[in-house]
Amino acid sequence: MATTLTSDGLDSRRKKALYRSWHRGTKEMDFVMGHFADAHIAALSDDDLVDYEALLDVSDRELFAWIVGTEEVDPVHDRPVWRAMRDFTHRDKGA
Repeated sequence: MATTLTSDGLDSRRKKALYRSWHRGTKEMDFVMGHFADAHIAALSDDDLVDYEALLDVSDRELFAWIVGTEEVDPVHDRPVWRAMRDFTHRDKGA
């Protein structure tokens, strides 16, 4: 699996975040974070990028549990970018 977004025009922080999003360690989280990054990394505010980079440091097991709802998200990470990623991941549910 690879990014569908070209890194052309992205600053170095966004390029690194995009790469890390697609190279998490588990295919499930590569898929979740990679597609979210493809769709949103270029438009994230500086504050949201800081929060997204912090999410990239969370373990795949923990992030996956938050996304599927088996564990509550750590309040430190319950920020707008987390909620956007969660909503992006669940956007087709119930449709």
